[in-house]
Amino acid sequence: MVPLVAVVAVPRAQLFACLLRLGTQQVGPLQLHTGASHTARKHYEVLVLGGGSGGITMAARMKRKVGAENVAVVEPSEISYRYLIIALGIQLDYEKIKGLPEGFAHPKIGSNYSVKTVEKTWKALQDFKEGNAVFTFPNTPVKCAGAPQKIMYLSEAYFRKTGKRSKANIIFNTSLGAIFGVKKYADALQEIIRERNLTVNYKQNLIEVRADKQEAVFENLDKPGETQVISYEMLHVTPPMSPPDVLKTSPVADAAGWVDVDKETLQHKRYPNVFGIGDCTNLPTSKTAAAVAAQSGILDRTISLIMKNQTPTKKYDGYTSCPLVTGYNRVILAEFDYKAEPLETFPVDQSKERLSMYLMKADLMPLLYWNMMLRGYWGGPAFLRKLFHLGMS
Repeated sequence: MVPLVAVVAVPRAQLFACLLRLGTQQVGPLQLHTGASHTARKHYEVLVLGGGSGGITMAARMKRKVGAENVAVVEPSEISYRYLIIALGIQLDYEKIKGLPEGFAHPKIGSNYSVKTVEKTWKALQDFKEGNAVFTFPNTPVKCAGAPQKIMYLSEAYFRKTGKRSKANIIFNTSLGAIFGVKKYADALQEIIRERNLTVNYKQNLIEVRADKQEAVFENLDKPGETQVISYEMLHVTPPMSPPDVLKTSPVADAAGWVDVDKETLQHKRYPNVFGIGDCTNLPTSKTAAAVAAQSGILDRTISLIMKNQTPTKKYDGYTSCPLVTGYNRVILAEFDYKAEPLETFPVDQSKERLSMYLMKADLMPLLYWNMMLRGYWGGPAFLRKLFHLGMS
C-alpha cells in the first residue's frame, strides 16, 4: 500500500496550505497547481485528499490509469500534484447543540453517527422502560439522510418484539418540512408512520440537550425563538453537519464551504485540474455511498478525458440511493436523481416494503462496497437499470 497511500501526520489546519495558493492564479486546463517544487517522491500525478469511501474509490480507479506509484491518498500535508481529487467527507458538529457532546456521558442518549456513541443507542433501547423515545433530524445537510428515521423504525420494531411498544411514545422531530424529499417514497413512509402510530413533528430543530434532566429543547423553525422542551426516556441525536473546517475558508469552496464543482462532470468550477466527490461537494443530491459510487464512474471518465486534453462528455444525473430499513426484515429502496424523481433499478415498485430489498441491503451491498466499490470496480447500478427496464417505459 505504500506506493498508493501516503499518510502524513501533521495538524489538519495545514491540509489546505497548498490549496490556499490556488486563489492567486488562474490557469489553463492542464497547467499545474503546486504548493511546492517537484522533489523525489513528493510529487504525484494524482493527489486524493481524504481516505473515506470517495477517496479510496477514486484512488483505486486512478491507480489503474497512471500506476500506483503515481497516486497518493493524503491525510493531511502539502504534496505537489497535477490533478487533485478532494474527498474529505462531512464534519459532525455535536458541539453546536448546547449540552453536547458532554451529555453523552449520561444514560438514555445515543447517536448512530459516531463510533463513540452508537453503542449508547443500543443501551438506551435495552434500558427503555416507559415514556418518550425521541429521534431528531438537524437543520443542516447530513450524510445518509434516511438514517435518522431508520433507527426510529428499528426501535419501534424492537419495542414490539420486547413487549414495550404500548409503553413507548415514539416521536420524530425533524427540521425538514417533509418526511422524505421524493414524494413517491414520502407517501409510502407516511403510511407506515400512520400504521405504527408514530408522531412526526416538522420544522423542529434540536438546539439543547439537558442530559442530567433527560430533556431535549427544540426550536420551531417556522417561529424563530419559540422553543419546546420534551422529556425523554430515550433520545437519539443526529448531529448538525458541515463541510470540514479546512475546506470552509479554502478557495476551492463555495460560499457555504462545500467544494464548488460542476454538477454534471464533478470538475471544479474555477480550477480545471481540481475535482470533488462525495459528501464534501455542493452537488445538489443526497449524500450517500450510493451517490459516491455513481459519481466515481463519472469522475473516472471526466479525468480520463481531461488527461487526454479532451472535453468531458459523461454527465452525472444526481443518482443516489437510500435503503430505508423499516423493520427487522423489510426495506424500501429509494433511488432518485437531481430532480427528486425516482430512478429505480428494478422493474418493481420500490416504494413497497420488501424482504428482497432487505436481503440485498444486508448481504449484497456490503459485498459491493468492500470488494468492488472501494477497489474501483463499481460505478453504480445504471447498467443494471438499463438491462432490467429493457423495452419498458
